[in-house]
Amino acid sequence: MKVLGIDIGGSAFKGAPVDTKTGRLLAERHRVEIKSPCSLRAGVAAAREIARHFQWKGPVGIGFPGVIQDGRIGAVGNLGDVWVGQSGATLFRRATGCPVRLVNDADAAGLAEMRFGAGRGRKGTVILLTFGTGIGSALFYDGQLVPNAELGHIPWRGKPFERYAAASVRKRARLDWPEWAQRVNVYFATVERLFSPQLIIIGGGVSKKSDKFLKFIRAHARVVPARHQNDAGIVGAAMTWEQ
Repeated sequence: MKVLGIDIGGSAFKGAPVDTKTGRLLAERHRVEIKSPCSLRAGVAAAREIARHFQWKGPVGIGFPGVIQDGRIGAVGNLGDVWVGQSGATLFRRATGCPVRLVNDADAAGLAEMRFGAGRGRKGTVILLTFGTGIGSALFYDGQLVPNAELGHIPWRGKPFERYAAASVRKRARLDWPEWAQRVNVYFATVERLFSPQLIIIGGGVSKKSDKFLKFIRAHARVVPARHQNDAGIVGAAMTWEQ
């Protein structure tokens, strides 16, 4: 099955056609920059541009950075509260002219990694954490997804942990890799106390630079980079049509 996968982040919409049987992108991904928070008009226009870029007429799967229940958007992080309560499936269907399914963006990345990547065949508790503008998370037990597990919002010193350890914080605070890894270690210690995972998969843009920070990571669980790296969200969004 060929599906257009779109991964929405805090700084861009990224999309590409996906072969959902193999997890392969069928074309070079197309990226549309946005500002965060993002207006409804700008977000809809970005999705429309991606669909037009590929001249797409088939099904579309979208990974959205917020809680998703039956195509409707719940709590939203960096994209902004204007999206809360919207029927995302309806908005993006009108924008693209195609049938659309929505899923939480980190859940999408997790689905891709559990089927085609670092989590394939793994039992027990597996957590995927995407480090970018914020911290997205996907929680699995024996291969089954627990939807909308927003572990980046675990409180730390009165604020969500993602404001302390996201990849965007490393850049903004000008932290070197060991300094940022120390913050991630504090976060991992909390996540491990709560969920006792056997495997932690690191996704998002930093997964392409795992050689710079993994050697500084300390955790009881095995910690590995996402095999699909920053394309996992696109692949997993497309996979919603097989769920």
